[in-house]
This record gives sequence, structure tokens and C-alpha cells, in this order.
Amino acid sequence: MNEKIPYKTYLEESELPKQWYNVRADMKNKPAPLLNPATLKPMTAEELSAVFCDELVKQELDDTTPYFDIPDEIREFYKMYRPSPLVRAYCLEKALDTPAHIYYKFEGNNTSGSHKLNSAIAQAYYAKKQGLKGVTTETGAGQWGTALSMACAYLGLDCRVYMVKCSYEQKPFRREVMRTYGASVTPSPSDTTNVGRKILAEHPGTTGSLGCAISEAVEAAVSTEGYRYVLGSVLSQVLLHQTVIGLESKTAFDKIGVKPDVIIGCAGGGSNLGGLVSPFVGEMLRGENNYRIIAVEPASCPSLTRGKYAYDFCDTGMVCPLAKMYTLGSGFIPSPNHAGGLRYHGMSSILSQLYDDKLIEAVSVEQTAVFAAAEKFARVEGILPAPESSHAIKVAIDEALKCKETGEAKNIFFGLTGTGYFDMYAYQAFNDGKMSDYIPTDEDLAVGFAGLPKVDL
Repeated sequence: MNEKIPYKTYLEESELPKQWYNVRADMKNKPAPLLNPATLKPMTAEELSAVFCDELVKQELDDTTPYFDIPDEIREFYKMYRPSPLVRAYCLEKALDTPAHIYYKFEGNNTSGSHKLNSAIAQAYYAKKQGLKGVTTETGAGQWGTALSMACAYLGLDCRVYMVKCSYEQKPFRREVMRTYGASVTPSPSDTTNVGRKILAEHPGTTGSLGCAISEAVEAAVSTEGYRYVLGSVLSQVLLHQTVIGLESKTAFDKIGVKPDVIIGCAGGGSNLGGLVSPFVGEMLRGENNYRIIAVEPASCPSLTRGKYAYDFCDTGMVCPLAKMYTLGSGFIPSPNHAGGLRYHGMSSILSQLYDDKLIEAVSVEQTAVFAAAEKFARVEGILPAPESSHAIKVAIDEALKCKETGEAKNIFFGLTGTGYFDMYAYQAFNDGKMSDYIPTDEDLAVGFAGLPKVDL
């Protein structure tokens, strides 16, 4: 054991990032613009402002400004749980008998239990500053809804959450945390919106999807005076806020004199992965360094590894702008697997462009293997990981075992996005041998692809 590298590296409060980093400023190939679904022309600030907060619209459309100042009020809120630790996984290394050095950035040290609070407080802050009454949103596994309800309670905003129905039923305690913070929580699709009723009529008995919940939340926002819609992933503004993760990580690695060779993150809509890797990708884009970056997604919802790079609706109800991304089609309804936060049909436009430019790679993994890795990690590292985070753990273990075969002492770094203490039904299913793996067939995916809009640009 190298005693010079501590188990945990903490930054001082004074080292907390003062700015978010916008990786688009360094990208030679910029992400394609959002399109108005009616005109198929790039969305204007005025059009987006009907749905999103004004300041967030500015951040969404800006692909040239490299850094955005973090308001003092947000930095003060961050100090309740940030900086988060960079952890050397000595016990996991020993259990795997690998020469690799494994590190992870732990984002579960807050009440929401995940990284989602980094953007939730920012979006709630801008809504409050604009004088709004409240916000609407969707949530999958519940981490985002929990984080947003906490941020809204802190700022005195109303919060209305549409929760994917299968997660609403599988994770009742996550739902109750949101209600404890004052949010209203509705299972989606529901009969409370026009788009929800339409989806229920077309897909009776559906367990829902993030795309369905987004449609309902957007409709609720635009039809209620004094409300705007906020999103927990996918959009460029969200990835911008999450770069506090990567910026802190980079500073911590510099502090201990270590350079990661492999960087791994779970990938659903892209907020965690984008925030984790953006500062490192920036170095690659500027020719300053090189890293191997791996996006890990569930085999049941493989947007990067099996999707198409095309313009698609961001939601199932087809009321949101079109985004160019790796997608399975907005009509794709994934199986009700337990990684609820990774059940989105598409991927962030930023990450999609980086993947298409071969700056990052992607793999898909099956959930029984993911939970086996989660339990291995929990037994030696003492943290029960969220199912989403466990996708990254699975591939980090795989990479460490490859090092065992080759004798290479690589530095492997992954994002531990949150804790799994509200995911015990999933762990129970795994421990009872009742968890199964679902991999969509080519025929299943063809149904979603058939619904892709015809965009000729």
C-alpha cells in the first residue's frame, strides 16, 4: 500500500469551484442545436423561455463561453455537502488482487443521496430569482425528484414531480422523502394531463418511462401561470452544473500527484457522466492530456451502443424540442429494470457528439452482473451503491481484473453517483434470485426507430 495516497482526499472549502466549465466551448464539432418540432428550425431563446427559466435558457444556448460564474448563494448551499471526497478503494483493490489503483468520487453525502443536488439547487435558484411560484419536473428512480424537492424547500418554491410509474411503485420511500420536503408526486403516465391520458390510451397498463414523465411535466408547466419546467439530465445546462464533480476530481488528483488512465461513469441521460468527464475531455480537446473514457449503460436501454444518431423528441408525448442524440426512439418503453435513472431513450447531445467523435467509448451491461458488482463493492468498501452507480462499478472491476491479467498498474477512476438505501426492493430481488436480465431484440428496437421524425438538415 502506498501510504502517500490517503484513503480519502478532501479539498478545502476555499478550493470549491467558483465557476462551472462549459465543454462545448472547446469542442470543434459543436452539438447540434435543439429544433422547434413545428418548424424544424433551431429553437430561439424566446421559444425556450416559455418552458425554461430565462437564465437557464442562456446557459443552454451558449456553446462558446468556457466558464460560467457560480452565484455566491449556490456556492454557500454547496458547502453543506461539498467538496465531496475522492476515495482510493484500497479494500476493493485487495479483494480483486489487482495491481490497478482504483479511485472513486462519492456524491452520496447529502440528503438526496446523489449528485443530482448539484443542478437542482442551481435550477431552483434561477427560478426563484426570476420570481416564479414553482417548478415541475420528472423523475425516474427518484434521486432527481428528491434533490429538487429539497432545493425547492430551501428556497420556498412549490415543486410538482411526475415519477415514472414503475419507480413510484418500486421505491415508495423515495417518494415519501419528496413529500416530506413538500413536493407533490404523481405516478406517470397519469390521467391528470392530456398527454398522460393519451399515452395510457395507447399503452394500457404501461409502467411508464422518463420520456412519458417529461411530457407530463412540460404540459403542467406551460399550462400553469408562474411555473417553469426543470430537467435533471440530458440538457447542456444540467451537464454544466454537474461539472463541479469533474472540477473537484481534477483538483484532488492534482493534489495527490495522480493522473487517471481510465475514467468510467454510468450513462442514462448524461448528467453524471458529462459532469464527471467534462474537465478531462476539455484537456483532450485542447491537446493537453489523454484519457480513456467509458460510458456504461444498461443492456435493457442501450442508447449509445445500439441507438441511432439522429434528431428525436426528448419526450414520449412529442411536445418537447427535437435534439440530435443517440436514441432508441421517443416511443421506446424500456423494461421496468431497477436502474430507474438510466431508463431514458436518448443521450445528452454533448455526450452524443463526443461519442460520435470517438472521444469517449461505451459499453452496456446486464443488471444481474451489475448487482453482483454492487454487492462485492458494498462488502469491502462499506457503501451500498445506487443501482445506477453500480454500472460504473461493474466496468471498473472488469478493467481492474484486466490489469491483473496484464500486470499493468493503471489508475482507474469512476463516479459513485449515490447511495442505494432506497433501492432495497431491487437488492431483495437480486438476493432472492428473482432478478432477470432483459435485452431488447432488434425487432423491439425497430419499433422505436420507426417513430423517429424525418429531419433533413
